[in-house]
Amino acid sequence: MRYAQRWKIELFHKILKSGCRAEDARLRTAERLANLIAIFCILSWRMFWMTMINRAAPDASPRLVLTDVEITLIDRLAASRKNEPPGRTLSDYLIQIARLGGHLARAHDPPPGNIVIWRGWSRLMDIKIGANVSRNTCG
Repeated sequence: MRYAQRWKIELFHKILKSGCRAEDARLRTAERLANLIAIFCILSWRMFWMTMINRAAPDASPRLVLTDVEITLIDRLAASRKNEPPGRTLSDYLIQIARLGGHLARAHDPPPGNIVIWRGWSRLMDIKIGANVSRNTCG
């Protein structure tokens, strides 16, 4: 039991270090660095949690971890690809996010990992910001 928890903690730190690249921040005060690390901890936990939920319950509802706006954006992105039906399960949506991060999603590939989910999530948030900006300025 203890080793399983240690593995999860180490994986969380890997996401924090590799995904957020917290060590690359060049902030001048300890207070700013502490605030940045606090935000990175929340983001890293969400990536870790989404990946673990996907492995434990891949047939769960995507609304468990995604907002309605995020689900709509992923559906639109999937519809832009040829012959790709919209997702129905949490696993379908997380694979779409991972594809944004470079996951190939071949038939025999294992479930996407934390780092590829992180990269895809980052791209999805950029797309979400762009959609919000275009909606506010064009309509």
